[in-house]
Amino acid sequence: MPTRYQPRHRAERPSPVRRAVGAGVGTGVATAVVAGSVAAAPATAAGHDGSTTRQDRIEQGLQVVRNQTGDPYAYGADGPDRFDCSGLVYYAFRKVGFDHVPRTSEDQARHMNRLEDRGDLRPGDFVFFYDGAATAENVYHVGVFAGWKDGHRVILHSPSEGKDVGRDPIWDDDWFGGTLRGLG
Repeated sequence: MPTRYQPRHRAERPSPVRRAVGAGVGTGVATAVVAGSVAAAPATAAGHDGSTTRQDRIEQGLQVVRNQTGDPYAYGADGPDRFDCSGLVYYAFRKVGFDHVPRTSEDQARHMNRLEDRGDLRPGDFVFFYDGAATAENVYHVGVFAGWKDGHRVILHSPSEGKDVGRDPIWDDDWFGGTLRGLG
């Protein structure tokens, strides 16, 4: 059995995991696998008044995460050039205007709309890994869904000490998806 990354501490908050987002509601992204690489294209443009849409900001957040590829892991770090897993999510999505994204993976899991169906996962959504029951309190790691490669879901994340921000296939079946789609 592979060794899992384990955080050194867990914040304790009694609030339940938020659940929402029906199948395909407000997804706005099309994904394709081209010659073994992952590609995501926006399905919608900016708002009618030229403003940036929520989906645009999600795609921009994913691009910020991509731009951090190669940056080193550092426990408790949230950028701009060193990250732990939740610090990467915090940095990238706050940078594009999601000011309400919490700092820890446990609180992020609590905050996001939970995707009940893994088929609803879209690039820019989140993958929360857990031990035990599939609850925010049991989350130990977070990554950002980047698409598919060779038939496997792929995340961008800051994995653990001694490793850099990068892309990996999802290695475990104990995970659930979360999204900023639909959050006000």
